[in-house]
Amino acid sequence: MLTWRGVVNIVVMVGAIIYLLPTLNANIWPHKKINLGLDLQGGMHLVLEVQTEKAVETTIERTVDELKQELRKKDIKHLGISSEKNNINIELQGEESLKGFNAIVTEIFNDFKVQSTTTEGEKHRVVLSLPNEESLNIKKMATEQALETIRNRIDEFGVSEPDIRLQGEDRIQIQLPGIKDTKRAKELIGRTARLNFQLVDETGDIDAAVKGTVPPGDELLYQLEVNNNSVSTNKVPFLIQKKVLLDGSTLTNARVEIDSQFNEPYVSIEFDRKGARIFERVTGENIKKRLAIVLDKNVYSAPVIQDKIAGGKARITGNFTMEEATDLAIVLRAGALPAPVKIIEERTVGPTLGSDSIRMGLISGLVGCILVVLFMAVYYMGAGVIADVALIANITLIGAGLAAFQATLTLPGIAGIVLTIGMAVDANVLIYERIREEIASGKTPLAAVNAGFERAAITIMDSNITTLIVAIVLFQFGTGPVKGFAVTLAMGIISSMFTALILSRSIFQYIVSVKKVSKLSI
Repeated sequence: MLTWRGVVNIVVMVGAIIYLLPTLNANIWPHKKINLGLDLQGGMHLVLEVQTEKAVETTIERTVDELKQELRKKDIKHLGISSEKNNINIELQGEESLKGFNAIVTEIFNDFKVQSTTTEGEKHRVVLSLPNEESLNIKKMATEQALETIRNRIDEFGVSEPDIRLQGEDRIQIQLPGIKDTKRAKELIGRTARLNFQLVDETGDIDAAVKGTVPPGDELLYQLEVNNNSVSTNKVPFLIQKKVLLDGSTLTNARVEIDSQFNEPYVSIEFDRKGARIFERVTGENIKKRLAIVLDKNVYSAPVIQDKIAGGKARITGNFTMEEATDLAIVLRAGALPAPVKIIEERTVGPTLGSDSIRMGLISGLVGCILVVLFMAVYYMGAGVIADVALIANITLIGAGLAAFQATLTLPGIAGIVLTIGMAVDANVLIYERIREEIASGKTPLAAVNAGFERAAITIMDSNITTLIVAIVLFQFGTGPVKGFAVTLAMGIISSMFTALILSRSIFQYIVSVKKVSKLSI
């Protein structure tokens, strides 16, 4: 007769085999395999620090531009607006201008507060400050946005099972297993990708700007031109108006296409409705002028606007290779980083070292398993064989758990499995010794088995649950290798309790109830 324990055993073991088989043979069905960590399959480990102060500076600069536009709309004249750290300094002329300015701040820029107002005759000097709480919020949002942007870029880059997570307040930990082109990956991850469309100042003195005299309202930027031999590059200077006419925040798509005339790749970009309207207006108002496409303060191209461009489409050219064009399209689709990132930790693990780690880990696990199996079979005889069956089932369940929950198996994780092999038979030892005591007191095999399992169960639960709590704490507060060890340790504890208290008991009850043995081999 099939008991509830028998049903549970069958369901759990069949499920474990289903989850484990793709790892043994990937062609069986398309279920995910056990993920291998960097130390087992090689790859790259990075820790990035988000320059959150830059995000605050960008917010201040953007607010200055928006403030100028609002003052212009309301016809409020000012004598100058400048920024300094978390403050914005404004000079106004007349009482009416001050009243109008305060109304704008209250209505639109209420994230800022008026720190001070100084009056000298008809002149009013106002200092707007960004509150500390708002500054901290901007920094937090910048880190979270950087995390999502980097995750989107890596997903499009095609790395399987990347591990990307926050570390502290302003750091991002990235693990890219199996990646080979580490230089390209770093460039893709760390690129700010801030896209702007700005007019070229063709009236300014470019030679004077190169020597250090840049006209007010302009900035000196360069375009890299690759020579025909693709060995050397030239830096072509441009005087670019600082005013940004359109930025990459309105992009909806970016893809690589091939120029039919020159047979060279370029990046085709598309804007949303708002961006398309702005692009159409900008091109319509500046016909015969040069519009620079600026990415991260580098000029990619500066074509002359021949006519108004409707439809919200443009192209970025720049003598790209196919790989460069693909990476540029990826970062544009994923969006710009809200602040620059800095690599503060970098490790690369070669695949050869990973293969050696796997081999040595498997050898150590196999040796440990064989020794435990032999000891149990010799010391506990027939009951020891049951413990060995439970041990094999235990290892199967750990592997299935790693695959089912998509946990990452690391070298410390293999150490956790080896430790579990030794710990897995502890419960069986407690149960068997109890059964021996019950048999010595004169009980029948069935009564001795039931009493042995029931009386040892509380002790087994107590000891394993305390170890499980330690494993959970290690996982919660540990990093890297410690987490890998905690994962396999926790799974090993849960599976060993299952195999000892349910699987082993089912086998014993089948032997004493169905086979009706008169004497246990224990």
